[in-house]
Amino acid sequence: MAKKVQKVIPNAAVPPAEGRTVTIEGENYLELNDAMHTFYRRSMGELSPFFLALRDDKKIIGAKCSKCGIVRVPPMAWFCPDCDFAPAKAVEVSDRGKMLFTPPITYFANSMFQEQVPFGRGRVVPDGADTGLSVNLYTTTGILVPGIFKKGTEVKLVFRNNRYGKITDIFGLPASELSEKQLAKKGLLESEIDWEAAVEPKMPAATKKAAAHFEKAFKNLKKVVDDLNKCERAKKDIEGWKRTILVKTPGGKFVIAIDNGDLSVKKGATTKQDFTMVANNLDTVLKGLAYEGSLTEAIMKADLWISKNIEFMTVFKLERMARSLARSRK
Repeated sequence: MAKKVQKVIPNAAVPPAEGRTVTIEGENYLELNDAMHTFYRRSMGELSPFFLALRDDKKIIGAKCSKCGIVRVPPMAWFCPDCDFAPAKAVEVSDRGKMLFTPPITYFANSMFQEQVPFGRGRVVPDGADTGLSVNLYTTTGILVPGIFKKGTEVKLVFRNNRYGKITDIFGLPASELSEKQLAKKGLLESEIDWEAAVEPKMPAATKKAAAHFEKAFKNLKKVVDDLNKCERAKKDIEGWKRTILVKTPGGKFVIAIDNGDLSVKKGATTKQDFTMVANNLDTVLKGLAYEGSLTEAIMKADLWISKNIEFMTVFKLERMARSLARSRK
């Protein structure tokens, strides 16, 4: 089987050649996509042993000073700046460590990083090292939200299946989410992580009042979806995207289907969903799609739960649809 080649610029970041007509003060103007490209090669210099060890050996190495014994990761220099530039030697450090501080979380990123969100970005001090290693942070419990990582959280560094000699070849997971066997294994791969094991949060008990509210809110949701499907600008936001989403609320269940530019909702359940949403109230989803609220903010506040972190891209597309519809009405 031929090896899949990763491109420097992913296809998702390349705009289509087609242009668009923009109307300004009653006049139509043609707007075209264009691009400027500059490619270059860069050496990793003294950091090469560190990145080669990540790529080829699934190891994390640091530079240990021959005089003071401080271990710096990554090895920014092979001579200690605190000991009159005494020479340092390469040493392997653990793939387990602790958070140096509470990391910020990125939910929205440019096109080069869209497929990675949401992720935390923070410094993990590996066991056996004296400095922090800056890495992306994820969770197996659904969407990454504040509180999962904080200062002192124990972290396991996991290796990507496909590695290229970049810091993104590794990422951090909370040690509490992994088994003892996984924690003990050196060079643990992302494919050895159970990303499907997220436990759904408990919802408020189903009541007649909740069921009645669900019926009313679902009718409003269908109207919003009809409006989104009538907006060409919004339809383009989900062009080429297909997802089946099971949404659970205290008042009932329904399915959101995204099918290459078309959006639909249907009451009831499905066993073939790509992922699951759990909402304390159907209004959370309704307001998000009507651009009267934010699905992302609801996720951050734990009012909306998503079973797979990687599916935040779908949430992003739904929010962009709502924004497109609101802008088209101006």
